[in-house]
Amino acid sequence: MITIKNYAEFESHLGNHLGTSDWHVITQEQINMFAEATIDHQWIHTDPERAATESPFKATIAHGYLTVSLLPYFWHQIADVQNLKMQINYSIDNIRFGQAVIVDSRVRLKAKLAAIINLRGITKATIGVEMEIEGEKKPAYTGEVVFLYHFEG
Repeated sequence: MITIKNYAEFESHLGNHLGTSDWHVITQEQINMFAEATIDHQWIHTDPERAATESPFKATIAHGYLTVSLLPYFWHQIADVQNLKMQINYSIDNIRFGQAVIVDSRVRLKAKLAAIINLRGITKATIGVEMEIEGEKKPAYTGEVVFLYHFEG
């Protein structure tokens, strides 16, 4: 994990790989809870018996947005951004889903500092992200997440 205490420390990582999170198993329980929260109960996510016979994956798959919603969880394993007044999720850009995440798959996030700008004392950091699926060549997705950091003093 990297520690970042101010804009200058953050900027020193521009263009660099920032780290890789721990592995996380996507369980059927997690998929079902996400379906409840988002009111998205499509059978390909929530019906293991039907998915086993009718799905091309022969199992249920995670919602794409479930995997994207894990970004903050994984990001906090990669970077410890300190001395903050506030952090704001600003945008998620150019997300491309490359491969379905089958239930019980292990996933993790790789992050790179793609861009950073000082907006009158607010740090706008663009993080290039790739969610890996253990044992697969293609990632679950790639894209960029943008955070605004309001550092103390």
